[in-house]
Amino acid sequence: MQHLLFGAFLIAGTVSWSGDVHNQIGFMAEQFLEPYTVSVLEHILEPQYNGSIGRAAAWADGYAHTDEGRFSYQWHWIDAHDYPPERCDLFYNRDCATGGCVVSAIANQTDILKGCIADVKDGSLANGANLTCSYALKWVSHFLGDIAQPLHASGRAAGGNFYRVRFDNISTELHAVWDHYIPYFAANATTSFSNQSIAPFFKYLVSRIRKDLFWEAPYMWLSCSEPTTVVECATRWARESNKWTCDYVYSRVNQSNDLATDGYAVGGVPIVELQISKAALRLATWLNKLVGAEEKQYVPVEQVEL
Repeated sequence: MQHLLFGAFLIAGTVSWSGDVHNQIGFMAEQFLEPYTVSVLEHILEPQYNGSIGRAAAWADGYAHTDEGRFSYQWHWIDAHDYPPERCDLFYNRDCATGGCVVSAIANQTDILKGCIADVKDGSLANGANLTCSYALKWVSHFLGDIAQPLHASGRAAGGNFYRVRFDNISTELHAVWDHYIPYFAANATTSFSNQSIAPFFKYLVSRIRKDLFWEAPYMWLSCSEPTTVVECATRWARESNKWTCDYVYSRVNQSNDLATDGYAVGGVPIVELQISKAALRLATWLNKLVGAEEKQYVPVEQVEL
């Protein structure tokens, strides 16, 4: 019965990680923000977000589906011109479409955000008065989540949107499986995650980051995390995501099976946990470095009080 409720709930899910998963990535990132970073960012966001990038992180999806914001719709992905699982590769100059992609969007909005941070520091910006600045922070917070989702770095079947599968006896598409079905499966959740505060499953992921309990050491995720080399770093992150489309997403999928029960979802859980955690730690580190917080952004496990 739990699986039936799970499937019925997710029919109404949103795209591009579920909106509430984006919120949770933001709330996770907040656990790694330096106090000085928080004090600056709260002046950039509009007042309704109460200084929280977690509460603001889902905004970009809704905005992209408005008449005003439709120009930003394609900024949420980069369509690699490859064919997983036979061949996976991604190149910024080849694959970033005219009009932009997630890599160029991170670069452009990071550049805008730098100026906004300077304005806060010199006292010319406060209380979210500049919408361009608030939008830039919301886009950066969102796109560092998007770029970690494997099918946001794949062009095959429009990022899996035209690749039909079944999950928990529901007919859906592969993109939706990675956006929200597997995250909810991982959390054993049948109701939406909070859009106001961090949920227990994501607290658990934060704890695993702090205790270095992933099969990849978290310090490795930050090997490219300098806002001065935005395109290089964002392209590297996109390539990591793209690689999963060969290593698991398409290589293990069977359209004749129910992905909730044939082992596909179980195998996808560690990947989703890893990619969500990478997104959160990278987002926090990115913002700390942009603001210029002087304390360390990541504390290795041997220095953590367990």
